[in-house]
Amino acid sequence: MVDRGGSTLSLPEDWPAHPDPILALNRMGSFDWDLDTGLFHMDARAHEIFDIRPEDYDGRPDSLRSRVPPSEGRRVDALVARAIKDGSENYGTYFRVRCRDGTLRWTHTQGYIRRDETGRPRRIIGIVRDATQELRDGLARTEQLAQDEALRRQTSIVESTTAALAHARTVQDVIDVLKDSHGLTHLGAASLVMGLVEAGRIRIVAEGPEGSSVPGTRVTRVDEAYPMSEVVRTLRPRFIESPEEFAERYPVLWPHLTDLRITSAAYLPLVAQARPIGAMGLLYDDRRGFTPDERNVLVALGSSIAQSLQRAMLYEQEKDLAQGLQQAMLPRSIPSVPGADVAVRYRSAALGRDIGGDWYDLIPLPGDRAGAVIGDVQGHDTHAAAVMGQLRIVLRAYAAEGHPPATVMARASVFLKELDTERFATCLYAEADLATGVVQLVRAGHIDPLLRLSEGTCRRLPVEGGLPLGLSAEFDRLEYPVTTVELDPGQTLVLCTDGLIEEPGADLDEGVHTLQELVCAGPDDVCDLADRLIDAAEERGGDDDVALLLLRRRGLTQRSGDRLRQDVPPGDREALTAARHMIRATVRAWGAGERSDEIELVADELITNVLVHTEGTAVVTLRVLTGHARRFRVEVEDASSALPRRRDAGESEVSGRGLLLVDRLADVWGVEARGGGKVVWGEFTVQERG
Repeated sequence: MVDRGGSTLSLPEDWPAHPDPILALNRMGSFDWDLDTGLFHMDARAHEIFDIRPEDYDGRPDSLRSRVPPSEGRRVDALVARAIKDGSENYGTYFRVRCRDGTLRWTHTQGYIRRDETGRPRRIIGIVRDATQELRDGLARTEQLAQDEALRRQTSIVESTTAALAHARTVQDVIDVLKDSHGLTHLGAASLVMGLVEAGRIRIVAEGPEGSSVPGTRVTRVDEAYPMSEVVRTLRPRFIESPEEFAERYPVLWPHLTDLRITSAAYLPLVAQARPIGAMGLLYDDRRGFTPDERNVLVALGSSIAQSLQRAMLYEQEKDLAQGLQQAMLPRSIPSVPGADVAVRYRSAALGRDIGGDWYDLIPLPGDRAGAVIGDVQGHDTHAAAVMGQLRIVLRAYAAEGHPPATVMARASVFLKELDTERFATCLYAEADLATGVVQLVRAGHIDPLLRLSEGTCRRLPVEGGLPLGLSAEFDRLEYPVTTVELDPGQTLVLCTDGLIEEPGADLDEGVHTLQELVCAGPDDVCDLADRLIDAAEERGGDDDVALLLLRRRGLTQRSGDRLRQDVPPGDREALTAARHMIRATVRAWGAGERSDEIELVADELITNVLVHTEGTAVVTLRVLTGHARRFRVEVEDASSALPRRRDAGESEVSGRGLLLVDRLADVWGVEARGGGKVVWGEFTVQERG
């Protein structure tokens, strides 16, 4: 029985509850709190947990307030009140207990609320236990989990950074990866600095963020008292774990870093093949010290960066060598050709050593003619470039000697076979007479050229071709047919290698169609058009190099003094056919009008006369003469001193009709002695061009 304010309250018959002996075995204490009387009974183990003597405890909860800090007591009271109010059956919490010696220990309690049939809370029976070691172990596990998570995160960043570095081809690519927002900054570094070793000095190539550079350290000697110099000298990383250590070890550098509030730093040597190529520093503003795992991760990171840097440096060296070799093999300059605008471009391959066998060339020829060459030697290496250089020079020499296009191609094929190389080459040779617009095309396994018309349209020029150079000589198939076309003023001939039209996943016809659209939509100026085409190739990428040559014929500017010269060797049927095409196109381009057929027929008869009655070459020259009237003059020169003799041909005879035909068709004709030979000529008066 308990007297409270004049009323008598009775305790439950089973009060206090008897704890299960298993609680004592588990070092748990128990309590029984009667809510009606307010009595709070604790067993002996509970007294020990609260560190209170039995004689000092009067069975009231208030007696425990001296053992529980006020903030903890208010939190526990609020928790119990809320559980009673919301109808909960139990509650549990951790709280601290202040021992008699003033120390604090963590305690855990769990109470079970008993209610009567109306739901009114009448009693709380529960347990208390010492949780100090439990929480200490839990905190240690939490800290270990956090460290493991941080290590996994750092390892993941190292792996992703290493994967990104695998795609870095240049030193700048490596720097960009390290300074990327998803890169090393996720390791927690506030600042980064990296330098490369050059001739006993360290040159800073990357630092961040902006404004974190240290004056006077852009280039330092390896023997100076700086951390990067130290790791380069010793080939060992340096971990600085506090500002005090930093200031003590590097008093010259530390005053410049105080504004960055650096608390620790890691300096890593960048070593490749046992040779220092640079150093990197990571500076932190929110940590002190490095765990062994963190050190291992950073060292592994430094090794990965060093390998990427060495690979990038070797790549740049090879690229410089390759580009120098390529430039040496290609023409250093393109000669100016009267009557034409020319643009050439070369784009190196995206893979390998950026060197290949693609080439272009422009060859000035006598008589306002020019030879345009585009070609591709098989392979992408220095051997391909060397073969290309030799082949280009030889083909240029054959063309300059005056050989017809088919002969130039055949001789170049024989030369390539005699080089005793396994390489073959595709080639397209176009010999253009810029006065007449006649273009003779010969193709050796190469892609067809394109023709851009003056109104902006573009079409493919089908050119009958032969085998690639080298293969035609190997299989003794040196016949190269000649395709003759006319290039009108304002029209542009587009010669390129297959690297300009090949696209991954697309066939050749699609690439040609795409190129035609680009040429049609491009600017009129050949230089601007060439830039546009190469830019498109750059955007598309690709693993092949590209050579490009554009030749645009200008409008006719000469009204007098027009002259065209062509050699026709004996026994060369192709040269004779090409000369006939040239004469026909020339007289029409120069505006011979209704007399075109007469001029062509006279020229053909004079050439045939030389080839039949002499053993030398017929040299054909067409001229435009002005005076009181505009006249066309046809000259055919040979090395024979025997003068032609006009005679009447019988009805059944074939010979004897040539000079008769010349006499009937030409307004005037004659014979002139010239050196050891002669010239037979004829003139035709034509109407002035409108």
